Order: sequence, then C-alpha cells, then structure tokens
Amino acid sequence: RGGDHRVELYKVLSSLGYHVVTFDYRGWGDSIGSPSERGMTYDALHVFDWIKARSGDNPVYIWGHSLGTGVATNLVRRLCERETPPDALILESPFTNIREEARSHPFSVASTQYFPGFDWFFLDPITTSGIRFANDENVKYISCSLLILHAEDDPVVPFHLGKKLYNIAATSRSFQDYKVQFVPFHTDLGYRHKYIYRSPELPRILREFLGKSEHEHHH
Repeated sequence: RGGDHRVELYKVLSSLGYHVVTFDYRGWGDSIGSPSERGMTYDALHVFDWIKARSGDNPVYIWGHSLGTGVATNLVRRLCERETPPDALILESPFTNIREEARSHPFSVASTQYFPGFDWFFLDPITTSGIRFANDENVKYISCSLLILHAEDDPVVPFHLGKKLYNIAATSRSFQDYKVQFVPFHTDLGYRHKYIYRSPELPRILREFLGKSEHEHHH
C-alpha cells in the first residue's frame, strides 16, 4: 500500500475530497498470514463492512488496481449477491482472469518461445491452487456503476484485456440499469501500468463519473 504510485493516487483522491482507506493483503506489507484468493477477498469484505458501519449516508466506492481488480470484483460480486452493493466500482488496469493475464504477461510471452512447457509449468499451478480472479465472470453478477481506466501502453496487463472486460460488462444484463464507462489513455502519455494518477484529466473523469453514479438508475 506504500508504493510510490499508490501514495500519489491517494493524494489525488484526497485532494478531491475523498477519504481513502487502503490495506495490505495478508502476507504482504505490514499484514501477517499468507495470501490466498479467498483470504484476500474475505479481508476486503471485512474492511468494507468496517467502513460501511462508520460512513453514515456517505457513498462508498471500491477501487482496484492490477491484481487488486481481481480482489475488487470478487468483493463487489459478493456485496451485490447479499444486496449491499457499493456506490461504484473503479478498476484501474484490469485483466479478464488470471490465466489470460498470465498468458499475456511479457515474461510468459518470452518464455513460451524457448520453453514449450511453460504454459503447463506456470499457469496450471496458479489455476489448480484455486487462484482464478475471474473478473470476466464476476462482472456478470455485479450491479453498480463501473468505471474502467487503462493505458494503451500498459506492459504488464495488456490494454486489450481491459477493453475485453469492458465489452463483457457493457453487454451484461446485470449492468443494464447502471453506467459502464471505459476511459483509455493514449500511448503518447506514457502512463503504462501504474501512472494513470498523473493524468490531469483524472479529477474531471472521476467527478463526472462519481457525481452521477449514485443517481444513474434508468427507470
């Protein structure tokens, strides 16, 4: 949670008047334990409930970046299933699911050329150990406003995965009463995987999206 680019994003959000609550996944940073998809999702649910119990009538938004988009959609799917959705979900540099992301990662693209067994060696342990982070499945069960931010020159999570996730969400029945928005950032800007916070447009994008999201039901 203390990475430079994350702290800079917190500053941008704080300057816009939002309170930011962030935490390290279990087994990372200052948190004990070992990471697992189920555990990380449980922790996020616990933090959400803690915030919701203290936030009164204020809107609560969920923001996930990179791997955190998997935690975020797991969380929000559960919140929607128990009928306590957040006011909006923001996904920065998201993938479709961990398997497609791993296939597209520069490391795997390079390795498959020299190591034909790479796909089995690297990806199967991930999927068989129960880590899926299936954003593409989760969005079919999410009912709240959704904003996706992605840089075209992202070298870690390819832009086309974020666009593919948007297309899945935009055509999903679960979002038919809610706003689904995709904001690309041109390659020339150089925002890559973690510098979207630098965009001078970001405050306007967030104000316009969040300003309407609570009243965006189309009846």
